[in-house]
Amino acid sequence: MATVTASAPRALPTGLLKHRAVHKLLLIALAAAVLVPLANARWASGSWPTALTVDLTKPLTSASDWIIDNRDSHPLFLYFFGYVSNAVVISVHAVYVVLLGAGWAGVTVLGALVAWRVAGVRLALGTTAAFLACGLLGMWVPTMQTLALMVVAVLASVVVGVLLGLAAGLSRRMDKTLRPVLDTMQVMPAYAYLLPVVLVFGMGVPAAVLATVVYAAPPMARLTALGLQGADKEVLEAVESLGTTARQRLLTARIPLARKELLLGLNQTIMMALSMAVIASVIGAAGLGDRVYQALASVDVGAALAAGIPIVLLAVVLDRVTGAAGAAADGADRPARAGWAYALAGVVVAAVAGRLLGRLDWPDAWTLNIAEPVNRAVDWMTDHLYSGVPVLGGTADWAGHFTTWVLDPVRDGLQGLPWWSVLLIVATLAWLIGTWRTALTAVLAMAAIGVLGVWTPALDTLSQVLAAVAVTLVLGFATAIAAARSDRVERMLRPVLDVFQTMPQFVYLIPVVALFGVGRAPAAAAAVVYALPAVVRITTQGLRQVDPAAMESSRSLGATSWQQLRQVQLPLARPALLLAVNQGVVLVLAVVVIGGLVGGGALGYDTVFGLAQGDLATGLVAGAAIVCLGLMLDRVTQPTERRTGKGA
Repeated sequence: MATVTASAPRALPTGLLKHRAVHKLLLIALAAAVLVPLANARWASGSWPTALTVDLTKPLTSASDWIIDNRDSHPLFLYFFGYVSNAVVISVHAVYVVLLGAGWAGVTVLGALVAWRVAGVRLALGTTAAFLACGLLGMWVPTMQTLALMVVAVLASVVVGVLLGLAAGLSRRMDKTLRPVLDTMQVMPAYAYLLPVVLVFGMGVPAAVLATVVYAAPPMARLTALGLQGADKEVLEAVESLGTTARQRLLTARIPLARKELLLGLNQTIMMALSMAVIASVIGAAGLGDRVYQALASVDVGAALAAGIPIVLLAVVLDRVTGAAGAAADGADRPARAGWAYALAGVVVAAVAGRLLGRLDWPDAWTLNIAEPVNRAVDWMTDHLYSGVPVLGGTADWAGHFTTWVLDPVRDGLQGLPWWSVLLIVATLAWLIGTWRTALTAVLAMAAIGVLGVWTPALDTLSQVLAAVAVTLVLGFATAIAAARSDRVERMLRPVLDVFQTMPQFVYLIPVVALFGVGRAPAAAAAVVYALPAVVRITTQGLRQVDPAAMESSRSLGATSWQQLRQVQLPLARPALLLAVNQGVVLVLAVVVIGGLVGGGALGYDTVFGLAQGDLATGLVAGAAIVCLGLMLDRVTQPTERRTGKGA
């Protein structure tokens, strides 16, 4: 008995020391014990040391001046960028002329027939209703302008994405090289790279299309590479045994096997391109985005909604059509050529009939003005909900309390920490959830923010992101649990999530400002609304995909519904939950930046100010800091495959 008693105290520390997480914490503590006194002795200030910053204002301003001075004379602009610009303008104009020539009837019939051939009658009726709604709202011409811009931008994004995806999918070395490039393209806020694009191409359609390509090409590249890398090895070996060349294997085996991923990439590229429609309007792109942006400038919620609804309808229709095409990629019957011929003939007949009847343009008498009733409803909500609500206090009070009790303490706490402690916290979190490479990447990204000289505003932005992410996760997980446990709730939520996920980010800002005023709280509220659908979808899917055998086993042991959720579903859905956290962080960061337009301040304001004033240095430095912030948050919130596979 004495032997057992003596050995027990030694067993716990021994087992604990063998734990990988404890090893990591001990190593971090050892490194901190050596490095922190040195850093504190050399740079005693709590904020980032001035001696460790690099001022990029002069070189970036010089580069901006050189571009402006040589844009009309240098061969690079005359014989390369000039040709690219002309090609984009000609392509967009050609598509726009074709759409106008087909008339509203021809375009509507074309959309309906394509949806019918891909997904059936129900989606065809939905597509017809969507196009007719665009006309009824008085937005037919802006819709065609946006559609022409999106067709060219999506085609260019697909070409660029497929080429990058082929390079990454066929070469591991190229995949590692392209990954940080694609990360930067996707995390960099649009406002940051709008400025250099405008400097090179000027205001207008070419800059809008190319900015959209930069933003929308990465999903196509990633999914193309994923499809090529995940091709069935046995099929590839069988094809190779027939003596085929590498090119033949690519065309006859790899690409057909990756068809589902390619269609999913097309779907995501379309969604990303449409989300850029409003932002592209800032640099001169006409269409629905311009209408939304003008409505934002005048705080006209009704006009913004009238232009935002067609964007949502286009996004939902294209999402459903491409999603149905992807679902049919596993071997479903493909439409016969004769069917497509009949569909094309129907489009031609509708277009010719419209021309003969003089009805190519949508009739003005068939429009419905929703701006006035929407503005009246918003005015009523503002008058009755902004302040003076019994007990609750009103939305203005909510915004003030959220700022005072959440945003300010988090910001002050982060900014009050010594700079080396922030790096230490980042290193600890990243290493615990990943590898030493993950921790090194996260620390270098955070340190780069200090080197750029924007340490204080970056921590302000980080505080807004953390607060908005916390609210998003609480609401998202609660909603997803309800949707995962009830098919009826999921069906009810799906159209709501579709609308929220496809509504342009700018549209959120208008009612949020009307209800919450101007400041950091409305920026966080808009970020929550934008990020919530992705968190709900990913979490719901993860909970629903838990092994039914595990659920049945727990049920047979007498587990209650709450016990099943806590002890079975949530642990088994851990990868999906972590992915939901990761996506929530990325999406919140994107909208918090745009929140600079409504008083969010920090890096978002610097980015918007740089574009508005043509200040390349301010805009690019803030944009680069946001990329570093996004990279750090991505590494801290997304475990590596090695870490996830081996457990703690």
